[in-house]
This record gives sequence, structure tokens and C-alpha cells, in this order.
Amino acid sequence: MDPTHIKEPSEKEAALVEEQTVEDHHSMPDSLRSLTEEERRNIEKRVVRKADLVIMPIIGLLYILNYVDRQNLSAAKLQGIMTDLHMSTTDFATAVAILFVGYLPFQIPSNLMITKVPRPGLYICVATVIWGTISACTAAVQSYGTLLLVRIILGFSEAVFFPGVIYLLSAWYTKNELGARIGGLYIGQQLGNAFGGLIAAGVLKLDGVHGIAGWRWLFIVEGVATVGIGSISAFVMPEWPYNAKMLKPIEREMAVWRLAREAGAAEGTEQIGTWKGFLIGLKDPKVYALIFCNMMGQVQGSIANFFPTIVKVLGYNSTVTLLLTAPPYIFAAFVYMAITWGSDRTKHIYWFIILPVSLSIVMYAIPMGTTNTGALYFAMMFMPWTSVAAQLLLYKTVNHHLPRPIAKRAATVAMLNSIGGISNVWTSYLWYAPPHYYAAFGALIAASVLFLITITGYKYYVRYQNKLLSGTPEQVKKAMRFGITQEQVDMGWRYEGF
Repeated sequence: MDPTHIKEPSEKEAALVEEQTVEDHHSMPDSLRSLTEEERRNIEKRVVRKADLVIMPIIGLLYILNYVDRQNLSAAKLQGIMTDLHMSTTDFATAVAILFVGYLPFQIPSNLMITKVPRPGLYICVATVIWGTISACTAAVQSYGTLLLVRIILGFSEAVFFPGVIYLLSAWYTKNELGARIGGLYIGQQLGNAFGGLIAAGVLKLDGVHGIAGWRWLFIVEGVATVGIGSISAFVMPEWPYNAKMLKPIEREMAVWRLAREAGAAEGTEQIGTWKGFLIGLKDPKVYALIFCNMMGQVQGSIANFFPTIVKVLGYNSTVTLLLTAPPYIFAAFVYMAITWGSDRTKHIYWFIILPVSLSIVMYAIPMGTTNTGALYFAMMFMPWTSVAAQLLLYKTVNHHLPRPIAKRAATVAMLNSIGGISNVWTSYLWYAPPHYYAAFGALIAASVLFLITITGYKYYVRYQNKLLSGTPEQVKKAMRFGITQEQVDMGWRYEGF
């Protein structure tokens, strides 16, 4: 399926009705109205192609760096940081968890601010340079207390990135195009984890060079790389579609109009303010269900913070252990491609959430019941993607089910990531008593079950809302309470994927 197509061949009549309805509510620019349908479609293809060739590679690279810098502490654990800073197992868990003290609370205000920033791309790149600098400074810490302080500041600077990127992409891509692009981000996340292990294994060889420990070299090398790439990206990262220099004037008009056609308003025309959009989100029960699902998903995803430690139970030395962390993440990247392609192709979301979460329960149970090396590494190959794939589809759900107002969508993405991320704090203290890690894997199994129950309840709720939207005027009005616009109702908009 070509994600740049607006009309689906199997829904020609619905597409024609949609186009006519939108033209009634959002006047097509004269420069586009004078063109044929084929010419407009070609312009739209160019817009999407340019975004894919410019925006996605930049963001993908920055996301890889984001995860490399965030996860390098788990690699440093294998390289002597606990010995040098006189840290206990609990101290290390606190150092992992404390990053989220800054990371979690700053995401919501940051994403509310980005709706008012004229250059969100620059905003994201500046944050990248800042967190790269802070990460590099970790190499200079001489005490456990200083490490905690640096980790808190690092969390604040990294909070800008993920929710801000999701918001920026949603201003460029339609909801049917966005799923594959969010999938691309998660592929970058897994590649970041994989490369992080490989880089750490290589940097370990620098241990002792110029009298500097290997774990300190790790922070220096990765931090400097982030600063350099973030600085270059600031000069080439596009901004909003309506002011993007990489687009010709007619392409800008198409980029703005096609999103207005889909959702009833565009980022340059909405009148709902940031705070009002945020309050609308707080009144929507769907937001709370998705936040809870993401909290459970983040419990599962917490394995990334300790994956080298998990792999260490196989009994290999530090270098081999770090190398063994890479294949599961690379495998996860390919699975994400398949999941996003399948979800976009079939227009289903629910079953693509159920599959990995259900399978993860089996993978968590294996290390609780055996110490067989083959069985353990088999489970480890599946853990990264079964633990995180569902989160990818939760963000797709937000952009499908909460398209407008954009301030509500931005706040929801930030709340999903920040409140959901609280799980990373308390789960940091569960990874003790190897090799079985009963407390950790038991908590992950419980989270998976709660996730399955909640997302199934969400499915039946949105199906009920769809019935209301197809009902009497009173029922339609009831369904519009949580942000659905009259434009969306006129377009025949419905909750999809469930």
C-alpha cells in the first residue's frame, strides 16, 4: 500500500463524499483548485516524499542517539562504574530511576510549549545538543551523589525529544501515514539499543588509555557524537509545513490543506488554545485508558534499562555480554517494520497490540523457570519487541482517535509518555536476585495481563462511541463531548482500528 494515497480503492464512494464535504468546510486554495485530481495527487506525493527523505532520517538518527545516551549507564555497569563510584545494587537502581525525576514532569509543559514555538525542529535540536553535553559530562563525575545530579539534569533535557517529535510528525503526516513513521522511530530506538551495546563493547578497549576508565570513555565518545550531530541537524531540520523552506509554495499549501481535509483543521488555523486543549484532554476517558495502558507497557519496556544485566546471567564476560545484547534489538527492528506495515495494510490496531503483549507473558515465564542457556537466549531474542511493540501502536491510536484539537493531541502524547514513564522509576528496584529475577518478571507478567484487560475494555468503549456517532442527533451530541468536531461528524469520522 502506498501511504501517500488519500483515497483507498475499496472506498471510492466514501472518499468522494469526504472530499466534497471537506471542500464545503475548508476551502481548497485557489492554486490547488485549478489543478486536476492527478496533479494534486502528484504534488501530495512530492510533499510526503520530501518529508520522508529529510525529516525522517534526521529524527531517526537523533532518536538512535537519544537511546544510546540514555541506556549507556546499563553498559557502564559492566565496565566498572559501580566499583569506581562505590555503588551498591540499590544505588545503581536509584541512578537509573532518578533520570525520570526530570524526564517525566517536563514532558507535558514542553509539549504544550512546542505548540507555540515557530521553529519546533530547532527546539528539538537544541535539546539534543544539551543532553549530549550533559551525557559527556557524566564522564567527569567522581562520586555517586554527583552522578545522581547529572542524571536528573539529563532527564530534563531528554524530556523534550520523544513527545515533541511525535507532535511534529503529526503536523506533517495524515493519520494513515503516521503509523509507519512512528514505527520508524521505534526501529531507531531498537537500533540505538543495539548500537549502544556494540559501541560499548568497542569503547571498552579504551579502558586505561590516558588513565581514563572505559566507562568514562563511553560517555565521552557518545556524548560528543550527539553534540556534533545535533548541531548539524539544527541547520537542516524542517519546521511546520506552512513555513518549510524545503517545500515550494504550492507544496506548502497542499501540505496544510490535506491535513485540514482529514481532521477538520490544520496547525496554522486552529483557534483552540494550548491550555484549553489540555483541559479537553483531561475530560476524555479515552486518555486515561491509554495512559494506563502505556504505564503497563512501560513496565514491560523497563527491561531495556537492565538488558545487559539480564543477558549477563548467561555467564559470559563483559565484552561478549554487550555483543549479545545487539541481536535481540536488531531482530526487534525488523519485527517493528512488519507490525507497522501489517497494521497500516489491514487498518487494524487492536490485534497487533494483543499479539506481542500475549507473547511477552510466555517470554517472561521462561527465565523464571529455567537456567538453560539456549532457552534463556531464545526468550531474550523476543523480549525487546514483545515488551515495546504495543507502545508503538498506542501512539498510533492517539493520532487516530484524538486528531484534533492539536493542543489536546500534543498534551495527550506528553501525558502518555510522562505519566506512563513513572513505571520506569519503581521497576528499577525489581532487578535483583539473578538468574531468575522473580520479582521483576512477575511484575512484567502482571502488567501484561492488566494491559490486555484494559485495551480490550477500550475496544468496546470506542465501538460504543461509533454507535453513538451513527445514531440520533442526541446520541451524536453525546459522542461529541470529548473533542470530536462538527466537521468530523460531517465527514463521517469514526474510531478506527478496534
